[in-house]
This record gives sequence, structure tokens and C-alpha cells, in this order.
Amino acid sequence: MIAAYGFSATLTAAPGNGDQLVDLLLTGLDEGSPGASEHCVVYLVSRSASDPDVVHVTEGWTSEEDHHRIFAGEAAQAIVARIGGLLAKEAEYTDYVPVRGRTAF
Repeated sequence: MIAAYGFSATLTAAPGNGDQLVDLLLTGLDEGSPGASEHCVVYLVSRSASDPDVVHVTEGWTSEEDHHRIFAGEAAQAIVARIGGLLAKEAEYTDYVPVRGRTAF
């Protein structure tokens, strides 16, 4: 499948909460979670090399509509609700339209 919509997010955890934030975000790959959806073609969780409390998430979706529909679901909303309590500040999002690339996970 090809990603037609995507975004990246930078999340800054409260001091010392980076591990918990990463663990929570990785549950997004569990069966029934957003990253396990057939419409999610990229779900990458990364950490800053210089600050363990800064976490980056990159997602690619088959369409913006699919992304919004999946994230309106119960599993996604449960993750989103828990993320807020771990953050030191509001997440920063950048949406984009993928042009070309490769995923080989």
C-alpha cells in the first residue's frame, strides 16, 4: 500500500517519563490499535539522541479520511487520553503528503 497522508509529531515527556511515553506509543502497534490497521502503512516511534524525554512519531496512512476514522475509534482514543498525562508540553504536529519513499519493517 502507498501512504497518501502522513504526519510527524514531537512529544516532550515530563522529566523522567520518556520511557513510559515510548512504551505507551508502542502499544499503538498492538492488535486492534491504530498502528496495526491495514490503513496505517508507517508507524515509527523514535527518540531524540540528545534528550530521552523527547519522542518522535511518524505515521503514514492510506488516506487522511482513514486516519481520522481510525483515530476516532476507542483504541486510539484510549492511547491519546493516556498520553496527555505524560507530557511536559503540548505535542507539535506537522502533516504532510508523502511523495515517495520506502518502508521495510
